[in-house]
Amino acid sequence: MAVNPLSRREVMKFGAFTTVGGVLTPGVSLAQAIATDTRGILARDVELSVSGTKIPAYDARPERQGRDPIVVAISGFTGLTEQHKDVVRRFAQAGYYAIAPELFYREGLMFGKAQPELAKISASIGRKQYLGDVRAAADFARSQAWARPDRLGVTGFCGGGALTLHFSAENPDVTAAVPWYGHVKRVYIDAPGLDAFAVASRIKAPVLGLYGDADQGIPSADVKAFEAELKKTNPNVEFVLYPEAPHAFFSDDRPQVYRKAAAEDAWKRCLAFFDKHLKA
Repeated sequence: MAVNPLSRREVMKFGAFTTVGGVLTPGVSLAQAIATDTRGILARDVELSVSGTKIPAYDARPERQGRDPIVVAISGFTGLTEQHKDVVRRFAQAGYYAIAPELFYREGLMFGKAQPELAKISASIGRKQYLGDVRAAADFARSQAWARPDRLGVTGFCGGGALTLHFSAENPDVTAAVPWYGHVKRVYIDAPGLDAFAVASRIKAPVLGLYGDADQGIPSADVKAFEAELKKTNPNVEFVLYPEAPHAFFSDDRPQVYRKAAAEDAWKRCLAFFDKHLKA
């Protein structure tokens, strides 16, 4: 795969979009958002090549020498926001080489768009394109000298949580998967009959699911049913439902949905899960 770094102009433009997007996205308050210390880590904008198309991505890793396990962090339908970049840096601070692709670059990015438009755009993208972009990020990460290519963790939020499940089903090199409130019944425009239940038997990696019991879009009954379906063929499955936590409870840049206690507990569980399966 050909990989080219972003030009300075593209980096400046993309950085400006992320800053502006953080302000303009409805419900976002950057003053509330967690800001991760960058000391001891190296973070940067990079560019991926996917079937001849170049898309931006963001990665971060520990500054010290050595090889680190990979975590591909898949955003929700707001794309590569400042908050999601901060999550990438949090993984780096925890000893991982993390990378996040911008899934909506071809569509003109999501920053500043109202939620109905975000939903419309995200629904217009096919499963093949989504999974191809995630694969490109994983392959880019595995090719880096500081990565442990045999240790590939995948995690994602909202739509990225659904993609975490679908990507794990299609890619046996996934070592561990952590979907955060990923829609288990989501289907795609190019795969209308293929939800997470349909691919559950193909998910062989250990799975930790982190969900809100008060999620208005993902009934807890569906979460429990999907957990049971996974356990039929996968012995390493655990799902957590946080009482009174809504959808997107980890989004510290959205005060109306952020639930500090649930978010902090889920993050500890996520890191412990990846430590167990990726750092061993």
